[in-house]
Amino acid sequence: MHIPVLLKEVIDNLNPQSGEIFVDGTVNRGGHAKELANYLGKKGILIGIDQDSQALAEAKDNLKDVPAKIILINGNFRNISELVKNAGVEKIDAVLLDIGFSSNQMENSGRGFSFKTDEPLNMSFSLEQKDGIFTAKDMINDWDENNLADVVYAYGEETFSRKIAKAIVEARQEGEIKTTGQLVEIIKKAVPAWYTKRRIHFATKTFQALRMTVNDELGALKDGLTGAWELLKPNGRLGVISFHSLEARIIKEFMKDKKVSGEGEMVVKKAVKPGREEVLANPRSRSAQLRVIRKKVVNSK
Repeated sequence: MHIPVLLKEVIDNLNPQSGEIFVDGTVNRGGHAKELANYLGKKGILIGIDQDSQALAEAKDNLKDVPAKIILINGNFRNISELVKNAGVEKIDAVLLDIGFSSNQMENSGRGFSFKTDEPLNMSFSLEQKDGIFTAKDMINDWDENNLADVVYAYGEETFSRKIAKAIVEARQEGEIKTTGQLVEIIKKAVPAWYTKRRIHFATKTFQALRMTVNDELGALKDGLTGAWELLKPNGRLGVISFHSLEARIIKEFMKDKKVSGEGEMVVKKAVKPGREEVLANPRSRSAQLRVIRKKVVNSK
């Protein structure tokens, strides 16, 4: 079961009220949504969006007994404004975006997100694998060495990005790289022996960089923030949970711009982080940060 991070903090700072319309733009299996829906009550509406249709099916089951009306939409939150309006809703009271990566997606998807199992090099969040869809396999086998190195360094913050990219290019000359197992072995040979014995797995940063690139995660975040803000009513709240420094920077700058322009005011001055108790219970929450901003009422002259 995916454990929703910063759940109490989300409730406290986004303050869902009875009868409101609330959008969970990254609903996954409904961890945050289930608690939020209880606060919205019978007159409230919770709209859940996710690109993973399998996760949505599980969310439907997990949310079947909540009091609020539930609308689940299969799509990317970067298109949040269009998706919500197509569902017949023009304006909303609050929105939550949890940019974290579900442990269930990582370990049980069969799509190559995890370095722990040998799976096809896919890494796309979408289950609808159409012809021509961009995958990690395409990157690994087609991109030149410099581009690979740049992406692994920029998105994975991997110190040995150049060595890893060089090793990938050399390995694919002997045959196509098709699986995560092959890639893990290539990375292992490319990095120093001491690097393979650290607490963090030596392939973590490379896999993160590939996943972020395949799914254009930073571009989706920028689009999603803009679309969510457009949907909000005056006094509407936008909350975003991030786990990665690049994501946190984008969110922080977006909210800062809204504050400086007079369009928004911060609900919390600094990012809210999980307490020691939550980190001990769910170690993956340790890098989570919640930022919340309220849309101000603009006085028209």
